[in-house]
Amino acid sequence: MILRSILLAGVAWAGSAMAAPLATVDRNGSLVAIEPYAPNVVRVTIALDHGLSDSRPGYGIVAKSDAAGWTHSSSAAGDTFSSNAVSLTVQAQPWPGAPSQMARYFASSIPSVSIALNDASGKPIVSMTGWDLAPHDVSGEHTFRVSAGFSITPDEHFYGLGQNQEGTLDLRGRTIDCRHYYDAAAGEQVCVPVLVSSRNYMIVWDNPSATTVSAGMNNGTRIQSEVGERVSFFLITGNNSDDLYKGYRLLTGVTPLPPKAAFGLIQSKARYESQAELMGIAKGYRDRGYPIDVMVLDWFYWTRMGQIDIDHAYFPDPQGMNKQLHDWGMHSIISVWPRFEREGRYFNYLTSKGWLLKDKDGNVVDGLAVRSDRAGALLDSTNPEARNWFWEKIRDNIVSQGFDWTWLDETEPDLVPDGYFYSIGSGDRYHNVFPLVHTMGVAEGSAKDRPDFRNLILARAAYLGAQASGAVFWTSDVQGTWDALRRQIPANLDMAASGIAYTSSDTGGWQWPNGPKAAHAPLVDPAGATAMAPSYPDYPELFVRWFQLNTFTPTLRIHGQRPATAIWEYGKAAEPILADYLRLRYALMPYLYAMGHGTYETGAPFMRALFMDFPGDQTAATLNDEYMFGPAFLVAPVTEQGASSRKVYLHAGSDWYDWWTNRKIAGGQWVEAAAPIDRIPLFVRAGSIVPLGAPIQNTAAKQALSEIRVFPGRDASFTLYDDDGVTNAYKKGGGKSATLRWDEASKKLTASGALPTGQAPAALVKVIGS
Repeated sequence: MILRSILLAGVAWAGSAMAAPLATVDRNGSLVAIEPYAPNVVRVTIALDHGLSDSRPGYGIVAKSDAAGWTHSSSAAGDTFSSNAVSLTVQAQPWPGAPSQMARYFASSIPSVSIALNDASGKPIVSMTGWDLAPHDVSGEHTFRVSAGFSITPDEHFYGLGQNQEGTLDLRGRTIDCRHYYDAAAGEQVCVPVLVSSRNYMIVWDNPSATTVSAGMNNGTRIQSEVGERVSFFLITGNNSDDLYKGYRLLTGVTPLPPKAAFGLIQSKARYESQAELMGIAKGYRDRGYPIDVMVLDWFYWTRMGQIDIDHAYFPDPQGMNKQLHDWGMHSIISVWPRFEREGRYFNYLTSKGWLLKDKDGNVVDGLAVRSDRAGALLDSTNPEARNWFWEKIRDNIVSQGFDWTWLDETEPDLVPDGYFYSIGSGDRYHNVFPLVHTMGVAEGSAKDRPDFRNLILARAAYLGAQASGAVFWTSDVQGTWDALRRQIPANLDMAASGIAYTSSDTGGWQWPNGPKAAHAPLVDPAGATAMAPSYPDYPELFVRWFQLNTFTPTLRIHGQRPATAIWEYGKAAEPILADYLRLRYALMPYLYAMGHGTYETGAPFMRALFMDFPGDQTAATLNDEYMFGPAFLVAPVTEQGASSRKVYLHAGSDWYDWWTNRKIAGGQWVEAAAPIDRIPLFVRAGSIVPLGAPIQNTAAKQALSEIRVFPGRDASFTLYDDDGVTNAYKKGGGKSATLRWDEASKKLTASGALPTGQAPAALVKVIGS
């Protein structure tokens, strides 16, 4: 009963205590609960006690079970659960006989369970080959390591598991430490326990403790969590990868459409030390005619950590500052930390309420034991009262000063909870859950107090369902080096594959620019650059390549711990290149915003590893440095210093167009793509429609379409979408859409109705190659 009460305390976020399995079958004492959620989505829970096998899923799962169309039958082969999409068989297990001499020492004490998942035609998809509970003590609890094994096929590849920056996209043959860890050697790792197979199935692992996943290793996949008393996971299947993300959306929640400003330039620095400095940068963009949407005020604008205030010595009129930004069509984001200094005005209050992370004796945990970071206790955001209090203080002290949105930093959290205690239980048991509850607290508070204002959160870590908070994520405080740049691409692609569609990186890296000596003469003259020390002459080249990459990621944000970060501060040679890509980003706004609305409707990411769109292509399956950006663009960033060309793989089955030259190239081959410093290799799939917008200063302006480019080669369609960009009316059918269709046979483009801009499409069409 003690173990059961501990577990159930942690599922309150998900709903009532008991699940609604279609049936729970007994395999010699192992209880297997089968709980459908949709024809292609089913949960499997295995435990030794009905209170555990039949309990609700944990944090991040918001869907209710739905067994409509499912049937259950029993035979000598086992118990079979079927829908029109899949059949799942809990295989029969004979009563175990007396153990052999070797089995007396090495056989598991847990009754065996084997489960086979097939598609509707009976073709095998994946099998669960076994499960285990291994007793151990964690933070004073008698608990278990829980694990399950799964089958693989020889040609299978794996993706997801959140953010890992070791530089490899395909997880096959690797063991991933799925836990939030700021100090990971390659860059911060973030656990979103979603494993995606190239064979179009997804395993959503339902356990928030530290988890290790060995994917496709030793003829199987093994998932093991440090703390638990049951095995709980979801299987999602589909005909393509987008079907998987519809299932993930059903389980964990909708990805909101961000405010349109979030798709424009977000300008930040660690840190703007005064109101005058921040406004000088905003005015610098405006005076130069460079588009920009958001200014960010990072940390230490406060008088003390945990005061949740603004130091008026350096920011004398934040309300006036924000009014001026708004008058210019810009928005603001402000960083708010969940840490409270002992000397701060709220520390004693929070302590008295029990709303801070504690040690085993009930004492507040104050500061880190690493990085000489000794100040501040962590808000216990697992406590709903603490979450609500935090939002109210942000609302009254910060948002009231005109700031639009919040940056919730340190959401790993930075004070590692292992060995300590939240209100819901040990930090070991709930190691990965903090970023979900912390961001959701602010999202729910904003929805309650600003119901018609579309919220945005910038967050540093995620968990199952964190996308539903309206947060956009980035890869944390990475180094400003070429090596770090290379790692961003697979890190972002695996995060997106995990169902977290809005992911990017600090353009230029966050850490102080300090790279090794350049192997080649810099391609960008550093003359006039103030962003780095003279000892790093190739940094402007690195920044240009990083900016080119992030022009084609879901968000574009400049940030970093360096003397200067605005695009004119990397030297006279870099500035015009950066300005051109910034204008290209805004020209693509109709395409970007339509893709964002598509993600809201389907859950599918639009920064896509190649396996999503080219299943079965073994070359595409393992490429770390190419990806699709929506249905049209193949992006191949340059990540080598001094490189002026790179090899690009063009998938078979389609022709491709070079975006820069409009040259048509046959697919199914490697090409050597020209990549002078002002060009990122960029290709468009034949049979694509790309709407382009007229120049604007920011997204507060109405943007007309300048042209609709058609890349012929097959029939094509693209759905335009537009709305006011700032309210939640889109959730109730607000906004306008029109589907553009290209008929390859007649060489004509038609629209399903009036374009959102009110323009006639015929005058805008430009057919490439004609």
